[in-house]
Amino acid sequence: MSRVLDFSGVSVIREGNAILDAVDWQVEEDQRWVILGPNGAGKTTMLRIAAAALHPTQGRAEVLGGVLGKTDVFELRPRIGFASSTMARRIPAGETVLDAVMTAAYSVTGRWNEQYEDLDVRRAQRVLKEWRLAGLASRRFGDLSDGEQKRVQIARAVMTDPEIMLLDEPAASLDLGAREELLQLLGGYASAPEAPALVMVTHHVEEIPPGFTHALLLTDGHVTASGPVDEVITAEHLGRTFGLDLEVTKRDGRFSARAA
Repeated sequence: MSRVLDFSGVSVIREGNAILDAVDWQVEEDQRWVILGPNGAGKTTMLRIAAAALHPTQGRAEVLGGVLGKTDVFELRPRIGFASSTMARRIPAGETVLDAVMTAAYSVTGRWNEQYEDLDVRRAQRVLKEWRLAGLASRRFGDLSDGEQKRVQIARAVMTDPEIMLLDEPAASLDLGAREELLQLLGGYASAPEAPALVMVTHHVEEIPPGFTHALLLTDGHVTASGPVDEVITAEHLGRTFGLDLEVTKRDGRFSARAA
């Protein structure tokens, strides 16, 4: 298996503060990672480096075989799928769902003068069907529920057949029904052999979909644990990460945690 991410001694320093501090991390193409940690731990910063949107202050970050600082990031970024609330704010409220997904082919977030082939349309329609959005293709993006908008963001990221998929808190703000529907879809996607490497940031172990293979825990920019998900998502590791005595259970492939 080829390596899609390779961080060695990666640090990000802002105004003398280390947002990330000497992080070592490797992701293989068949792995599905979840990153957890308290607010301000550095999770989104990790994802931005993985998306070739931020260069480390120190250390070496290799993304899809290219070393940041020595590679044209504009060639890297089309190979990376990225879904986040920041991306959602860039999609015009009046854009149709079909166009919001299809415009990913040109790396734009608003339909303008691009010319799309029938292949692009069919691809977007197929992705919408896979993410249970086919019936919403003609709806305005701004009229969708939070859960629907989250799925459109992911469908848009899938549209370009990325080599790595990055998801920043995809279940945040969702109600129970929308969260469970999304996690079911993500679990199926993660289990598909043709799916790319996946990295998902979340605050809650309950939001780790089945099929995710590895986990990384961050506290104050430091890695507190990293490795196979069942070895990392434990009461000991999570307790040290979040500063609490916790009880952690797993049932039918899903984790839950509560204060002891």
